[in-house]
Amino acid sequence: MVKEKLHILAMAVIIQEDSALFDILVRDMKITAPNKSPNTDGIHISQSTKINITSSTIGVGDDCISIGPSSNNIYISKVTCGPGHGISVGSLGKYPNEQDVNGVHVQNCTLIGPDNGVRVKSWPGSPSSKATNLKFEDNIMTNVKNPIIIDQEYCPSKGCETKPSQVEISDVLFKNIKGTATTKSEVTLVCSSSMPCENVVLANIDLKYILSDGLATSTCTNVKGISITGIENP
Repeated sequence: MVKEKLHILAMAVIIQEDSALFDILVRDMKITAPNKSPNTDGIHISQSTKINITSSTIGVGDDCISIGPSSNNIYISKVTCGPGHGISVGSLGKYPNEQDVNGVHVQNCTLIGPDNGVRVKSWPGSPSSKATNLKFEDNIMTNVKNPIIIDQEYCPSKGCETKPSQVEISDVLFKNIKGTATTKSEVTLVCSSSMPCENVVLANIDLKYILSDGLATSTCTNVKGISITGIENP
């Protein structure tokens, strides 16, 4: 299925009941929503395999692209995101019986002014599931609040569980990511205390904090097996 040269001003949904979607190409899309509008994901993927999103512009009030449970072999490239909440794997673990995420590749994307850049997020107190083989490569950040983030304590409102997330995140690559940040928290890896992230690689990260009130910081919590190679700023 190919969607070409569409300007989406309202919500568009592709749903297939009782069978997973697979082999879908989304290209040359422009998707917009007011930057303060809640729950306006540009594109949400779930229960799908071999989805390719490319050469598109998305500016919304929530995630530009969100990748939910039971997503496999998802390729996102040449997407311009902003405003919005970035390109996210998740949120995961909100509901029981969620299936795993395996194989997400986000490459050659440009993020201009979103709250987050590339992100993996799961709810505290979640049921068990997995998210593995996640690659974020060759992406440019322009004035992004949180350019690189794993957040396993994701709780956008009050009243969340206090127990740690049971989503197992592993084999994550952040490579050749450069640009500017508007907060000091340029790289934030907050994984589950009971299910630490495994095999996280940071390679050639070059992010600059644009203000002059202090140095940028990196946070790494509950990560088992982290590798840092090449440029690492911060």
